[in-house]
Amino acid sequence: MGGAGPVPAAVGVAAALSEATGKKEDHLLAICVFGSINIDLTTYGAKLPRPGESLHGERYAIGLGGKGCNQAVAASRLGSKTDLIGRIGRDAFGDTALSALRRLNVPTGGVFVDPGSDTGVAVIGVDAAAENCITVIGGANMAIDETDVARAKPTLERSDVLLLQLEIPLAAGLAAADIVRGNGGRVILDPAPAPQGGLDGSVLSRIDVITPNETETEILTAVRPTDVEQASKAAARIRAEGVAMAVIKLGADGVYFQDEDGDGFVPPFVVDSVDSVAAGDCFNGGLAHALAEGRTLADAVRFAAACGALSTTTPGASQSAPALADVMALLADR
Repeated sequence: MGGAGPVPAAVGVAAALSEATGKKEDHLLAICVFGSINIDLTTYGAKLPRPGESLHGERYAIGLGGKGCNQAVAASRLGSKTDLIGRIGRDAFGDTALSALRRLNVPTGGVFVDPGSDTGVAVIGVDAAAENCITVIGGANMAIDETDVARAKPTLERSDVLLLQLEIPLAAGLAAADIVRGNGGRVILDPAPAPQGGLDGSVLSRIDVITPNETETEILTAVRPTDVEQASKAAARIRAEGVAMAVIKLGADGVYFQDEDGDGFVPPFVVDSVDSVAAGDCFNGGLAHALAEGRTLADAVRFAAACGALSTTTPGASQSAPALADVMALLADR
């Protein structure tokens, strides 16, 4: 694989916190997700329409979504103590989102109801091969600013892992990252949607782990990760900008990962996929859970890959997040 050797055990955030700050271990495995909350309108049909084309679909569903929301549900379903920081509008979709979060056992104390914005919405098309295309209207998500960070500061200070995405303003996410890292925590960035100009070292040096898919990797590095060799080249370029760990999701082809001590590849899990919506989010929720437990990077990526694969066997976004028992059963089969 061209790495420097086996990936060493990731230093548990819990141990780092205890050694650096003397904090008691009664708060450990605390994951904070700072990100988007949407209501998804998902349509299902034989194929996705081309520009100017109208097609008959088979069915539709309305459910909870947004990359931040999906990741919070995913981590919570695995058993991590999970907090969600975000915004919704004072509207019917916002009420729907709060009700769904409570049903899924995700605390809503960090969700701010913004009277001046609409709740975020995503319109998703899914074809017979479980491929999807998504149009996102950010709404209240894009109004997030430093006041949200200030409100969430006590939660951020006790978080072992912070999950970020790019469906909220980057400046607020980085401010939250600084608080978490300043208190011994670790930051994972899902760079989606990836900005066309990429992310420079001033951003990447303020996070610990980045998890782009193939398209996002190409935007960030100008390298299309069509195989392990190209994924390795792309990961090295990302890490040269200051991020410690690069985890490149190759969809149905598996996952490549790299840090300063080595690299590795996790082949895909074979499952009966019906819908790939939120697979990457369930991967990230699983990765955060596994790293918070102190697993090795290799083991954490394998665990996360199983989470992502299982999510494709259930339609929808947040509701597709797998339970821990199902993840462990899939891991035991391979």
